[in-house]
Amino acid sequence: MARAALMDFDEALERFEPVIGLEVHVELNTKTKMFSPAPNPAHAEFHGAEPNTLVAPVDLGLPGSLPVVNGTAVRYSISLGLALGCSIAESSRFARKNYFYPDLAKNYQISQYDEPIAYEGSVEVELENGRVFQVAIERAHMEEDAGKLTHVGGATGRIQGAEYSLVDYNRAGVPLVEIVTKPIVGAGADAPALARAYVATIRDIVLALGVSEARMERGNLRCDANVSLRPRGQEQFGTRTETKNVNSMRSIERAVRYEIQRQAAILADGGTITQETRHWHEDTGTTSPGRPKSDADDYRYFPEPDLLPVVPEPTLIEELRAALPEPPAARRRRLKAEWGFTDLDFQGVVNAGLLAEVAATVAAGATPAAARKWWTGELTRIANARGEDPAALAEPAQVAELAALVDEGVLTDRLARQVLEGVIAGEGSPREIVDARGLAVVSDDGALVAAIDQALAAQPDVLAKIRDGKVQAAGAVIGAVMKAMQGKADAARVRELVLERASGGEG
Repeated sequence: MARAALMDFDEALERFEPVIGLEVHVELNTKTKMFSPAPNPAHAEFHGAEPNTLVAPVDLGLPGSLPVVNGTAVRYSISLGLALGCSIAESSRFARKNYFYPDLAKNYQISQYDEPIAYEGSVEVELENGRVFQVAIERAHMEEDAGKLTHVGGATGRIQGAEYSLVDYNRAGVPLVEIVTKPIVGAGADAPALARAYVATIRDIVLALGVSEARMERGNLRCDANVSLRPRGQEQFGTRTETKNVNSMRSIERAVRYEIQRQAAILADGGTITQETRHWHEDTGTTSPGRPKSDADDYRYFPEPDLLPVVPEPTLIEELRAALPEPPAARRRRLKAEWGFTDLDFQGVVNAGLLAEVAATVAAGATPAAARKWWTGELTRIANARGEDPAALAEPAQVAELAALVDEGVLTDRLARQVLEGVIAGEGSPREIVDARGLAVVSDDGALVAAIDQALAAQPDVLAKIRDGKVQAAGAVIGAVMKAMQGKADAARVRELVLERASGGEG
């Protein structure tokens, strides 16, 4: 497939105004599914289960099976709606969304249409450049997730060119909240960054609430990014595309930027934009056509006949409102003060979308400085090289344990990086990897002295220089000792011993 023509981003912004809309799907981490008693794979306890083992008759669309609403999922949905500044409906209703889902056996999705559980909210989003947006929320509604198809035999993992497809119904029926923004105008060149920052803010909210694992690489949190362009000065919105199921912060920003450039090139050439869904390709940084985008009428919504309306008690709503965590903006201000970070250091954590990971690592026992260092340093470097999000590589508790080993003197930073590689490779906890690989720092002064004496004996000219007061010459001996110890020595301690042995006439 030929790569689409792209307009320079700055030129595109001079000629057109981008309008974006974001639909974020949050998988709730209840123990059971939205409408059945089957275990929920979005709950940490059941992640990674064998295909088609977390199912019940309702999930398989078997005749005679009837849905039952998960009360905990309703409570979670109300809490999320309140945290988004939404009003909670006195009565909301489920509806059937009729569409051919090859991985949802009953061929319709139970969702909410004109009567969502939450509506009319707002979220404050701050960008790296300090610009603050109030992103208006149109609705947050409950629904069930579809299953998952695995396409086998093709080169890309997509249905095109595949020999056959396998269906896993484990995810069918997982509780979802879909959060839909109103059209976002006025962002201009900041539109891609705003999309990323908004999704990061939503992720911070759901993690603070504890209603979702929010692991984007697992699909717990996914974003559909709508993009349209209109000529500068025009009031009417342009035709939009919807890039589906983007599942990393980095990709959200890239996808919006790409669509702006792609659409601008088409419009500048006199073409028209097709209203369609599009697929994001992480490897090439491009989108490709999916299917023509349906409007609400095409789904033939009608009230779900097997479920009563959801009518939450006012006392329940107030109970959940009282239990809400800090708003993200207030939490950021508090954490910045508690951690003692400079504006630059703290903004670096926020911009990387790693505030939740750093906070969880600090809560697990690491110092704020160590948590920031590992997440925004080595983990981000590895993630960028692999085209992934840092949060997908390690757990906060593992990073805290790694930092503790460095603080205890068990590891140097160099050795800690090797241990981190093992953590990412799934070899176990940091302490287990230290033991298995034999990576602990050599703390036996006797072994260090033996290596130092050997190095001094091999370099008598260096020994003479050190004795003449040229202590910088010790670097050559330190390097030789570190090499002999395979990097498993504390360089500062080696230096102390080198100067001690040299000045004492040993060697």
